[in-house]
Amino acid sequence: MPATPPFELGLYTPPRALKLSAVPEILSETRPVGPYPTASASKVLLHSELETAIERSQSYLLSLQKPEGLWVGELMADSTLCSDMIAYHHWDGKVDLEWQRKAVHHIFSMQLPDGGWNIYHGGPSEVNATIKAYLALKLAGVPVTDRRLLKARQVALSLGGVPRMNTFSRLYLALLGLFPWGYVPTIPCEVILIGKWFHVNFWEMSSWTRSMLVPLSIINHFKPTRRPQNITLDELYPEGYHERGLALPPDPQAFTWRNFFIWLDKLHKFAEWFAQNNIHPFRKRALEKAEQWMLERFEGSDGLAAIFPAMLNALIALKALGYRDDHPAVIRAEHELKRLEHETAEDIRIEPCFSPVWDTAIVAICLRESGVSENHPALQKAGEWLVSKEIRFRGDWQYKNTANVEPSGWAFEYENKWNPDVDDTAMVLLALRRIPTGQPNLRDECFKRGLDWMMSFQCKDGGWGAFDKDCTKNILEKVPFADHNAMLDPECADITARILELLAYEGVDLDHPQVRDAICFIREHQEEDGSWYGRWGVNYLYGTWQVLRGMRALNWNMNEPWLLEARDWLESVQHEDGGWGERCNTYDDPVFKGQGPSTASQTAWAVMGLCAFDDPYWPSLVRGIERLIRTQNEDGSWTEHETTGTGFPKVFYLKYDMYRNAWPLLALATYRNILQKAEAKEIQYVNGVAGGFVREEVLAKR
Repeated sequence: MPATPPFELGLYTPPRALKLSAVPEILSETRPVGPYPTASASKVLLHSELETAIERSQSYLLSLQKPEGLWVGELMADSTLCSDMIAYHHWDGKVDLEWQRKAVHHIFSMQLPDGGWNIYHGGPSEVNATIKAYLALKLAGVPVTDRRLLKARQVALSLGGVPRMNTFSRLYLALLGLFPWGYVPTIPCEVILIGKWFHVNFWEMSSWTRSMLVPLSIINHFKPTRRPQNITLDELYPEGYHERGLALPPDPQAFTWRNFFIWLDKLHKFAEWFAQNNIHPFRKRALEKAEQWMLERFEGSDGLAAIFPAMLNALIALKALGYRDDHPAVIRAEHELKRLEHETAEDIRIEPCFSPVWDTAIVAICLRESGVSENHPALQKAGEWLVSKEIRFRGDWQYKNTANVEPSGWAFEYENKWNPDVDDTAMVLLALRRIPTGQPNLRDECFKRGLDWMMSFQCKDGGWGAFDKDCTKNILEKVPFADHNAMLDPECADITARILELLAYEGVDLDHPQVRDAICFIREHQEEDGSWYGRWGVNYLYGTWQVLRGMRALNWNMNEPWLLEARDWLESVQHEDGGWGERCNTYDDPVFKGQGPSTASQTAWAVMGLCAFDDPYWPSLVRGIERLIRTQNEDGSWTEHETTGTGFPKVFYLKYDMYRNAWPLLALATYRNILQKAEAKEIQYVNGVAGGFVREEVLAKR
């Protein structure tokens, strides 16, 4: 692979000197009357202001780089992380009152006017978040007569109260003696013993579910209940506390998989009696296996799976197993959790994990596309840091992906060697292909390994998922503890399209079987209105942009009806202010797709989607660019409050602080690329050279 691979459109460094000078008057005569702005107006907006916005954004992002060469923005989530930590400290019996005061302040700062707590910015009160916050505040000593808790109580009751909480939330309550273990769906340790020979087994679950369930299965065995004195939640049962109302509701139909698993859960409860009396035939072996599995995955990771829920569950599991507080594994687990905290004089926030690899790759792509030289010291350091984070370890992915491929890939976090993922790998490869680093040969070898590794994860239906291959057995979604909506790791259009974009830049032929299958997957998953579902970003704006960008990179005919339908959908949801926005409620009901306050990141996604059609004068595209330029702050940043990242749809969402500043730069740079190409063709036409020039009369007929 050459130091700077060839390209068509996308990761493109435009000639900065290209300007319009004598052309506007001629263009104003030749361009037909229609929905286009005048050429002179285009020049003012699309050159001076565009260049200024790009340069400001570049300077701002460069100022955020860490000394090691990476970028990492804060990853923000809802109030449940602080609530869970308060509950944990009371379960553990070690409460730092000053820390707790700050955590209480943070939780109250996120309370909604109606008294509840939500799971994404602008969203409605949610039952699990509200009850967790209520409990945390009550444990911290806030009196139940406090007006804020009284409002929270009313909201919790209106949402169904404790009986409506999901399995993992119920389990945390059970640890505190506030919910009967008999009505918490059983997570048996023996699941880790079930081999691949069985249709439903441990390795058919998503990587994050495995990481959460192993420690939870240990907790489920020991049931280490520690009830704080004088604390109950009886007031959060709408019809009073009756155990008959705590059981999982069965399906109305008699014979369904859900009813089968509910019946199986009762059998597990019976087996638990044998386990507690040391006569279960497999429990001792299963516990040992679960403990070993968990301890192994502490190594080479920033805590178990490097994500907050698994890390907290692992710490509780260690203590349930009898590990002393001064044991190195406990000390390390506590240290990794502490690293996730952002503490100020009055407040404390907790990140669900860190995102340095993801953020660094995205920012590097944005800077290169916007014209920053591949030899710029910041990009050289970024490229070298990314190369150093390649994972040369055969992790848990090997159980689903048996391909004979060299271990490679990148994870989301600083260290997570057991769980490299396809999405981060694709983004890193998009960055590395443009940065030769100080050792191009080393970069090239790394790139080839990563590309081969990523390609081996293509699933049977042609798409790619995030962590595992063909992790799609829907029967797993019927088990009682699957209500966190993350049992599977399905293929998705957004990741698949990003991989197609990468393959296009690398010159992979359209007739390549994997490319052909991926395009079929993309087409089969288009919505009726022309959009695509976005699994890892909110939501249809994210999915639709990725597909259009990927197809354009392939030099696909963008005038085909199915792609024009996608363009029309993007235009149909553009706001009056010229921007685009969408909230997480689209995961609950697609009727809300494309609705929500305009955001910098989502406007950038939509702009890049429209750029795929190569018409810089398209009215909705120009309005989107105007919106990004108009809303940029003086320092080159953008302001964004909405939640635009997705963890587990319907359950957990993320706000990437880097998104608001990185994606707009990529959108502006992509727009500048197609603008300068169009102007070059117009200049050729004016000079009497055809040169591939496409008359705007033709464009107007599209």
